[in-house]
Amino acid sequence: MKRVLFTDLDGTLLDLFDYSYEAAVPCLEALKKQGVPVVFCTAKTLAENEYYQRVLGVSDPFIVENGGAVFVPEGYFSFGFEADCKKRSGERGNYCVLELGASYAELRRALKEIREETGFKITGFGDLTAEEVAADANLSVEMARLAKAKQYNESFIFDEPEEKEAVLFAKIAEKGFGFTHGGRYYNIHGKKADKGRAVKILTDLFKKEYAAVGGGGVQTVGVGDSQNDISMLKAVEQPAVVRNKKGGWLEVSLPNLYKAEGEGTAGWVEVVKKFFEVT
Repeated sequence: MKRVLFTDLDGTLLDLFDYSYEAAVPCLEALKKQGVPVVFCTAKTLAENEYYQRVLGVSDPFIVENGGAVFVPEGYFSFGFEADCKKRSGERGNYCVLELGASYAELRRALKEIREETGFKITGFGDLTAEEVAADANLSVEMARLAKAKQYNESFIFDEPEEKEAVLFAKIAEKGFGFTHGGRYYNIHGKKADKGRAVKILTDLFKKEYAAVGGGGVQTVGVGDSQNDISMLKAVEQPAVVRNKKGGWLEVSLPNLYKAEGEGTAGWVEVVKKFFEVT
């Protein structure tokens, strides 16, 4: 049985406040030795995913911007996958890309229309400088620039009372888009952009790969911490959540959901040690 780990980053593998990851490195090294694919499934951009893949020593496919696209390193799968996707180049090489989301320009336009129609105080990443994003998200300016390099999703601050959320979400749906609320920001994205859908696509590719090389089945484990992880957790066989910044867990009803005692990275390590042969 081949196991695949799908993982959120912010507040899960990475600390929600300072983005540290040192405690996770030994587990990541152990997973690499076992040949376990570690698939980032996050709201982060291509540039951010490439950065964390580099510093964490990961080279597997990844899912960007809340399911906006699936990036597969060229030649990763042994079968003829490349003919079915777009070709893209990044800092770490060439990718085959399956695009599920809407364009960034469309999302920015919809958000502007909603702001004008409602008078809501909505501030997207596209409205902020890299320095302003850095200050708000507790990032370095360099990392803020990577966070602003969006293609399929717009993160935004909704500076209104919580009771107005329903109007905001209705307006986004009316414009033909989807929405999520992560650990820090609200997000608007294409209706077909969905972490769960992206996970299912990659799971099918992994199943095809291991069947082609004479392997057994595929067992998927997913770990997250916030609302935008729910579709991912529903798409895997073994879902797990870590404690969030409030000390509790994401409210989601799944029959075999594992709730880690640890918060953030500590919880992530706990999940890996429980479901993989890692000590």
